[in-house]
Amino acid sequence: MEQQTINDHITHIRTQFPALQQQIYGKPLVYLDNAATTQKPLSVLSLLADMEGKTNGNIHRAVHYLSAQCTERYETARRTISRFIGSKFEHQVIFTSGATASINLVAHSFGEAFVHVGDVVVVGEAEHHSNIVPWQLMCARKGASVRVLPIDNNGKLRIDLLPNLLDKRVRLLAISHIGNVLGLVNPIKEVIEIAHGHQIPVLIDGAQGIVHEKVDVQDLDCDFYVFSGHKLYGPTGTGILYGKERWLEEMPPWQGGGDMIASVSFNSTTYAELPLKFEAGTPNFIGQAGLGAAVEYVETLDHEAVELHMRQLTRIGLQMLQEIEGLQIYGTGNEKIPLFSFSVKGVHATDMATLLDKMGYAVRSGQLCAEPVLAKFGQTSLLRASFAIYNTQEELEGFMQALQKTLSMLR
Repeated sequence: MEQQTINDHITHIRTQFPALQQQIYGKPLVYLDNAATTQKPLSVLSLLADMEGKTNGNIHRAVHYLSAQCTERYETARRTISRFIGSKFEHQVIFTSGATASINLVAHSFGEAFVHVGDVVVVGEAEHHSNIVPWQLMCARKGASVRVLPIDNNGKLRIDLLPNLLDKRVRLLAISHIGNVLGLVNPIKEVIEIAHGHQIPVLIDGAQGIVHEKVDVQDLDCDFYVFSGHKLYGPTGTGILYGKERWLEEMPPWQGGGDMIASVSFNSTTYAELPLKFEAGTPNFIGQAGLGAAVEYVETLDHEAVELHMRQLTRIGLQMLQEIEGLQIYGTGNEKIPLFSFSVKGVHATDMATLLDKMGYAVRSGQLCAEPVLAKFGQTSLLRASFAIYNTQEELEGFMQALQKTLSMLR
């Protein structure tokens, strides 16, 4: 594909995101905090505005027009997402408030049904706190324990150690598709095959993976796949839990309330069929409809152009960062997204982020919600610049210049 074709497509994409057109501190905004949350395209913003201001009626429970319209948009979003991730049935797609809620749901309900005293859950060393703490809470409640699958000094999973970790006590393996600190694409299909060889189910944290990789849950054969809407150009407070029927059917409800029941009496209660069994109360139906619109937008993109563009940003970004004296990048390898976490000797990450912000560059600094992996590399704070489909090579080059200027001021 010609470079001009790629550039034209990225230029068109940028016109769909109003947030990118603003200035901060009198300078054009360059938004490089996409691993934390992405901006929203016009199609999503338009749907949200219409539903909030006009078509707003609680779903599933009424026969009036507004309720019917919202119910249809909510369930259309479920169908869209089911198609997008390749699930066999729509009812395998559970709406939640995000990847964190999805993992907590599995930790609670799967834990209640299948985890007992002395059992083990295996998690990766480079996981986000949201894929560590829920398992610790569940293990504390059930008398089980967490076991860690290490990474090597380059940030790659030690797959060679996995078979020895998966003994008869292990009830589940939880691993990220792509790490939010290292930006490395984990070989999750191989991990799943190894785990299934030991009859162990696998949960994939796809918060970053769904954004940068083509996901087919049936091809992966994962037991659970979770992600958040706000990292996929959708609204905050939205997310997905995909699960295989065999697990979802046997797992008890996570929360009780309206819409998740078939019948209620003071003597006994029976639960609704999937997916409503796990969607208690009034859901964020406007937000979830917006997530459906975000997925529809992503489906309209020229995926070849986007993939080539993201690879270019990764290659150029790594090359330019490696030329900066005293800078250490964490997470290098062929399978990497344009997400760069690094430290600079003698300079604090938050100081860098503060000065970069004044120059118009929005980046992230701190523990990045992954304290264990920072500890692995002897760090307490990193700076992270993460790129999305609407970021350009010119923005990348400008960031590098701003970073050099920042370092000259702080050293």
